[in-house]
Amino acid sequence: MNKVWCEKQVRFRHYLKDLRHSSGLTQRELAELLKKPQSYVSKYENGERKLDFLETVEVFEACGRYDVSQLIEAIKDPKNK
Repeated sequence: MNKVWCEKQVRFRHYLKDLRHSSGLTQRELAELLKKPQSYVSKYENGERKLDFLETVEVFEACGRYDVSQLIEAIKDPKNK
């Protein structure tokens, strides 16, 4: 995986974690909403697991937010904003 993609992955993970926090959810609470074990949330937040697009949408819905444009802005290279 190239360096740019790795950096975007990190920003993506941070965005999802911040989304969960701003929604007032713990990992356990989010996992319950997703009908997944708590380790599912922990693993994608820590980079041990990648989410596909539909899984990402499920996280957005569970957090009560659905703004893909915010996600796109969050993962852009800060030097190119």
